[in-house]
Amino acid sequence: MDFYKEWLGIPDGNRPPDHYELLRVVRFEDDSDKIRAHYKKLNAHVRKYATGQYSLQSQELLNEMAKAMLCLTDAERKREYDESLGREFPPDQDEFGRQPILDVLCKQGKISRDQKKEIEEFADRRGLSHRDAVVQMKLAEPTVAAKALAVQLGYSYVDLEDMLPEDDILDKVPRQLVKQHSFIPLFIDDGRLLIACIDQPEHELEDELRLRYDAPIRPVIAAPRAINQAISQYFAPGMRDEAKVSTPVQTTGKGKGKAAQKTTGTAKQTGAQKKAAASVPFAQLPPEVQKERKQYGILFICWSVILPMAPQLLKSINPLLAAQIPIGLFPNIAIAVCVAGAVTWWVTQKYWK
Repeated sequence: MDFYKEWLGIPDGNRPPDHYELLRVVRFEDDSDKIRAHYKKLNAHVRKYATGQYSLQSQELLNEMAKAMLCLTDAERKREYDESLGREFPPDQDEFGRQPILDVLCKQGKISRDQKKEIEEFADRRGLSHRDAVVQMKLAEPTVAAKALAVQLGYSYVDLEDMLPEDDILDKVPRQLVKQHSFIPLFIDDGRLLIACIDQPEHELEDELRLRYDAPIRPVIAAPRAINQAISQYFAPGMRDEAKVSTPVQTTGKGKGKAAQKTTGTAKQTGAQKKAAASVPFAQLPPEVQKERKQYGILFICWSVILPMAPQLLKSINPLLAAQIPIGLFPNIAIAVCVAGAVTWWVTQKYWK
């Protein structure tokens, strides 16, 4: 059965069809809103088959359409894709080149030039980004501002209601990291981890995710409310408090968006796994684990100084109370110094290494 023809009305021809034919838009369409509108309409139609005998084919086609939409709404990727289809571009950048978000909104007719100045002053006074200032001043809806930011950054914009993150991808990041950076990992597409985020991700997060997934990331922009709702849904309290342990993600093929993953363990890091984690070099531990070890190490050093010296200190402060403490356990300061030195050496040369 030709699902492209039966469900989407695509005439006989190349299979799979190109992105434009798949989404039923004219070839080289540049209007991102029109592309997303076609995708949303087709998405709703194909979902009707998600619970029947063709549920597997329905899910595969939904993923294929989502990846086509993401490609055609990402300025840089679309240009590369169009060139592969034979489209020729003028030497100058197209109108969707990267530019400040307020200029994008002006060009789209969402705000006026006069309002642009007001927004900049409002953002400076409140310490806000221009995107947040536009929303707080009620000059643009959050989704409109998020789409403009996506144009500025050269990313795609996604509606998370149309996206279905893969469970094994969600399992690889702990809830704390997702809440700290406000992002949702979605799936592997063309050898890259697709993450939905509110703004351009920090380099620290990029490095962290590259280590966890063994793959570079490709950010897409979503509205803040949608991100927060997705975190509440997929990372509710008690869910994914710790990431599952797995081998690096292996990907094959170009543009297919499927990852071949081999998992070696999915239990939480308790018991034997924590013991195994102790052999990992300190520099390769997650930031939250490094912070915890630093705190414990400082405590160990402090107590190694305080406990041996406590009887001597009490003797100078309160001789009657000190008389009840077996000072003979630490007969002189030299031993106390040795104890503190040994603990300090162990913390700095072993525990923190």
